[in-house]
Amino acid sequence: MRVLVTGAKGFVGRNLCLALSRMEDVEVLRYDLDNTPEELAEWAGTCDFVFHLAGVNRPKDLAEFATGNTGFTEELLALLERRPVPVLLSSSIQAALDNPYGVSKRAAEDAVRAYGERTGAAVFVYRLANVFGKWCRPNYNSAVATWCHNRARGLDIQVRDRAATVTLVYIDDVVESFVECLGLVGGGARGARALPVLSVEPSYTKTLGEIVDLIETFVDEPQTLNVPDQRDGFAKKLYATYLSYLPEDQFSYPLTMHCDNRGSFTEILHTAERGQVSVNVSRPGIVKGQHWHHTKHEKFLVVSGEGAIRFRKMDDPDAQVITYRVSGAKLEVVRIPPGYTHNIENLGTTDMVTVMWANEVFDPQRPDTFREEV
Repeated sequence: MRVLVTGAKGFVGRNLCLALSRMEDVEVLRYDLDNTPEELAEWAGTCDFVFHLAGVNRPKDLAEFATGNTGFTEELLALLERRPVPVLLSSSIQAALDNPYGVSKRAAEDAVRAYGERTGAAVFVYRLANVFGKWCRPNYNSAVATWCHNRARGLDIQVRDRAATVTLVYIDDVVESFVECLGLVGGGARGARALPVLSVEPSYTKTLGEIVDLIETFVDEPQTLNVPDQRDGFAKKLYATYLSYLPEDQFSYPLTMHCDNRGSFTEILHTAERGQVSVNVSRPGIVKGQHWHHTKHEKFLVVSGEGAIRFRKMDDPDAQVITYRVSGAKLEVVRIPPGYTHNIENLGTTDMVTVMWANEVFDPQRPDTFREEV
């Protein structure tokens, strides 16, 4: 299948073309401003599907709205009319408004529908809300892109009205919905009348203040070690977006190592709903732990060296010590249940490295940790 994408170098276009290029038996024809009218005519005459993403949203002259949105759409459809193929139009929620941009997008929608009615080709008209995600141009027409870009570089951002609301959709959801239309064509979708204005789901309605405050928590991660709740779809996607704007020399950040003559203990990340992850380094012959918990529970994974993890049940005065041998040569998780005092000893000749997970972030006010030798 030959698929023509107009506006291929734009934000949505780059993400869509990458997804299409990974599909078997799909050849992507990428059209943008640096291509010629002859190339467009050739590709329009040989393609099997068109994703029409090209348009104007920040013109130097308002007249460019009509030529870049409505006019170019009509030119493209005239080329396609010779051998009608399905067309997906990326429009905007502003098509419902009477500003110059909205009027030009609505006229482009009408042209696509008329093409579908004349030719019987399937058409898909999407009115997109504010799209956010990787590769969106900052300081252009996306507040989210600008805020993520600026805060990732330590720059201030301005918000005039924190209570103002905005509806957003994520780029991966947009691309997934667009690609599904290829399958609909294969399933026999025909004609403009059968397809109403389409939207991408899920969408998220947030105040500007909510978005900015969430981004600020991402900025603070190297100090707090907190990562957002990945069950929250919007937080998960906004966090991914923020990370994509990090300067390439700032992908890493240092951690605080708590070191003594026994080795070191370093927290890696914190989550409000899934606890914390740490790495523990024990020197040869060193025993660590010697404590128990009422409710807190942990998982230990030795990834280098060899040793033993020992347990003794706290409510049984006759309880025997239970020993688990551990080694980086055979990765296995040892669960640390509540009610068992436990320790971990390095039995090797090199440092032993253990990745540790606890179900809650350590709270010095409520530590739930009580010293007791195994």
